[in-house]
Amino acid sequence: MKDRQTQKSVRERYAGAAREVLQGKPARCCSGKKDPISIELYDQAQSRDLPEAALLASLGCGNPTALAELGEGETVLDLGSGGGVDVLLSAKRVGPRGKACGLDMTDDMLELARANQARAGATNVEFLQGEIESIPLPDESVDVIISNCVINLSADKDAVFRECFRVIKPGGRLAIADIVTKAPLPPEITSEIDFWTGCVSGALVESDYIFRLHAAGFESASIEPVRTYSAEEAQALLASKSSTARTISADAAAQVAHNLYSGFVRATKPLP
Repeated sequence: MKDRQTQKSVRERYAGAAREVLQGKPARCCSGKKDPISIELYDQAQSRDLPEAALLASLGCGNPTALAELGEGETVLDLGSGGGVDVLLSAKRVGPRGKACGLDMTDDMLELARANQARAGATNVEFLQGEIESIPLPDESVDVIISNCVINLSADKDAVFRECFRVIKPGGRLAIADIVTKAPLPPEITSEIDFWTGCVSGALVESDYIFRLHAAGFESASIEPVRTYSAEEAQALLASKSSTARTISADAAAQVAHNLYSGFVRATKPLP
């Protein structure tokens, strides 16, 4: 029941973000304040040919398309594809012989993503509706799975990793950007649903992340920190995520600043 309640809260928050973009506004998945996690993720060379609405809907914490080192002709799956920015970037990298698929559970985000696909004229792109805990694709059907600040939102991460392992071809790879922690966050943070749907309290501890990937069958799992946060940024981050007016204690914010980071997560499915 808790898993479904969490999923419902995530769906509602990101549907609201999609509706904002469909109205021509930047996506603000939380209180409307500036979010330190999602700023300056794409350089001008990458973003200049993308529809503005795809960039407005970007709520990630990294650039998995750069991490994945995608090759011509590969099939790529983006988990929690949102407005489609990483799918469209991936489609360019894999070329006409390749394919980029996006998976999202939110009707509003899929509507936005398909509109962005049409604006971009991308023909090697497909957006699918579904949950990342139950991927609607055949076994061993994709070369690469990417994701941008979405795995932390799942209440059943083991199911996500099992599904990833199932649909990736042998020798294929997982290359995702996600929020990670060095140690457990304080109850003041983990007890609030806003911080879960805001990509904070659902983050795995880095050692647990690696363990779960290996338990699902992956090998060579690693996490590379790419962005850490100062105490001031942590306060701003928490303020941007909460829909309430309550103040987070300085101690809790300091623990978030010390432990939370954006990271690149890599893993490989072994060859037979």
